[in-house]
Amino acid sequence: MMQAEHTVHCPVCEAVLWKRVFDVNDHSISKETFTIIECDNCSLRYTSGAPASDQIARYYKSENYISHTNTSKGIINLLYQWVRKFMLGKKRKLITQVANISTGTLLDYGSGAGAFLAHMKKAGWNATGVEPDADARSTAHRDFGVELLKPTDLNNLSAAQFDVITLWHVAEHIHELNKTIAQLKLLLKPQGVILIAVPNYTSLDAYHFGPYWAAYDVPRHLYHFSPHSMEVLMQKHGLKVVDKKALWFDSFYVSLLSTRYQKGKTDYADGIWQGIRSTRETMRTVDRCSSLIYIITQ
Repeated sequence: MMQAEHTVHCPVCEAVLWKRVFDVNDHSISKETFTIIECDNCSLRYTSGAPASDQIARYYKSENYISHTNTSKGIINLLYQWVRKFMLGKKRKLITQVANISTGTLLDYGSGAGAFLAHMKKAGWNATGVEPDADARSTAHRDFGVELLKPTDLNNLSAAQFDVITLWHVAEHIHELNKTIAQLKLLLKPQGVILIAVPNYTSLDAYHFGPYWAAYDVPRHLYHFSPHSMEVLMQKHGLKVVDKKALWFDSFYVSLLSTRYQKGKTDYADGIWQGIRSTRETMRTVDRCSSLIYIITQ
């Protein structure tokens, strides 16, 4: 069955009751099919049959997986790169607001190609980045001149040294999820803040596209969080979700990509319309946004 972290118990709440949701194809790279299951207790969704940590690297080796590259080939990739660049300043502004400091120490876990880390360093932050993928670390060094640590290097860092820890669309990829969160908590200052951004399968666009929703992104996304399951996970580690913020552009990018998976080619009109619908719903309740940033404290 599942090989990511648990084969029976839910990695969030330890329950053993699961229900099958549907099968999802890996549209971007392998074309393989995986089953999404849901915990009856905490509502976490999970990719059943996901490859183990020592076998999953090949599912990232493609220019189609753009968070590990800086490619701008194709309209959707160009849109992604534009939004990423635009959001760098927005993320920095949010961090200064929630941490109540203009500069400080920051750990970015899952730095990808290094754009965010480089931006924060340039803004005066003492920023450290961690990235498991060797090719992404090389890209970060080549394109931005930043050196990224391996996840095993966390063991060499001093406790309680970071004002802010960020995971931008990373938590859903981590095989040893509970171990990693426990490590990050130890590295956080007592008054520090963690920001975790993940897709939200309770969003309107996720409901509309079902198994074609691009943010399922199997098997790279091992976990699929609802707001409730994220809160339960943080409580498990003595942490608390104190606020949630919408990632507004994700509704449009994910909807456009989802139309490609659903129809075989990108339907720009439908993708933009679904993005608008999801955005309008988010204005009523943030829990319906395509992706959420969770603001977390001890």
